[in-house]
Amino acid sequence: MTSTKPTAALRDLLNSAERIVVFTGAGISTESGIPDFRSPGGLWSKMKPIQFQDFIASEAVRQESWRRRFSGDRTLESASPNRGHRAIAHLVDQGKAIAIITQNVDNLHQRSGIPDDRVIELHGNAHFATCLACGLRYELQDLERQFAELGRVEPCTACGGIIKTATISFGQAMPEEAMQRAEAATMACDLFLTIGSSLQVYPAAGFPRLAASRGVPLVILNREPTPQDELATLVLHQEIAETLGTAVGVN
Repeated sequence: MTSTKPTAALRDLLNSAERIVVFTGAGISTESGIPDFRSPGGLWSKMKPIQFQDFIASEAVRQESWRRRFSGDRTLESASPNRGHRAIAHLVDQGKAIAIITQNVDNLHQRSGIPDDRVIELHGNAHFATCLACGLRYELQDLERQFAELGRVEPCTACGGIIKTATISFGQAMPEEAMQRAEAATMACDLFLTIGSSLQVYPAAGFPRLAASRGVPLVILNREPTPQDELATLVLHQEIAETLGTAVGVN
């Protein structure tokens, strides 16, 4: 059950803010059926992640990566936005939220109705692929069809480069443009709302710290304590979708 007092305090902070930045982690999507990769039963507890350097260096590793993608769990594809995502979309619609910085790759913020240009994806997006050399976009259904027919994903048709899902893998550099946009948004906000993140993965977890260092109110909504709770103006260890939905007034 949502605690009324902290939720009311969150509502007051949201109402008084004009330039909110929302920072989301895996916790907001668990209620859509997507498990945290790091949690027991999550993907990383079932198979060892493929390192970016290995993906680049080995054709066999690349094809194994595609085999996993096309034969594995399809939860990411079937998941729908939950009440928490809808609450954030409402803040965007109201003109209150200027940016959504997300560690998630599930595309659920966009599917909740938030325009692409408001979502800053620090770890990429699992719903399409790109050529690492020229940036050409590939749709996964086309690549899956090719993999089924040939047993492999071929190089880029435009330049011969390596095609990879548009996610940031272990060992891969963070996307420079997204990091710059996230920093600019953090510097411009008057409220920083952190939702469903353990705040242990850097450099992404540096943005709440940056906001707090500016004296901007920092709100942390997460089921478990985080290392940055002591920096926050308001900490809520509560259910995410219910708390956000109640605070924003969205079902």
